[in-house]
Amino acid sequence: MRIYLSVFLAIVFCVAAYGQQSLREGSAAPEFIAPSMNGQVFDLNQLKGKVVVVTFWSTRCAICHSEIPKLNKLADKYRDKGVVFLALTTDNESKVDAYLRSNQFNFNILPNSFGIVLQYADRDRQGNIDIGFPAHFLVNQNGQIEMRDSGWDKTPELESKIARLVSQGSSSTGAAARR
Repeated sequence: MRIYLSVFLAIVFCVAAYGQQSLREGSAAPEFIAPSMNGQVFDLNQLKGKVVVVTFWSTRCAICHSEIPKLNKLADKYRDKGVVFLALTTDNESKVDAYLRSNQFNFNILPNSFGIVLQYADRDRQGNIDIGFPAHFLVNQNGQIEMRDSGWDKTPELESKIARLVSQGSSSTGAAARR
């Protein structure tokens, strides 16, 4: 029975992987449902109406280690403004727990997220996963990708785009309230 389940899951992931086009800004963000380290379940579809920062990272990523303090400041600044910060990693809970003992990360951390990485990653010509860590996907209030980027020091651009989305959201909310 386990073999059948394993084969089925492998086929599902392969079909999803090969069917994946490169995600572009303006396209719908791939939906996912995943539990966080504290047991809260995040459903991207249920987060429509909020700005969502999806960051892919790893406990083994040197660039991630240096970027996390900057991302923490960003999360602290926008947490009470309708912005949800999700940090997805393929690492399991025990690796993440060990990492968090000496490193603070103020995002909602979703471990064991390999299937979600497959949805967001690009593919090279041979079909191999092509995603740099940290990778950032900014999802707007309508569930569309507003920004995608990876690598070193993307926080200033990310912050600028979050600020724009938050101000657009609050101005449209204010306009609706005035009607």
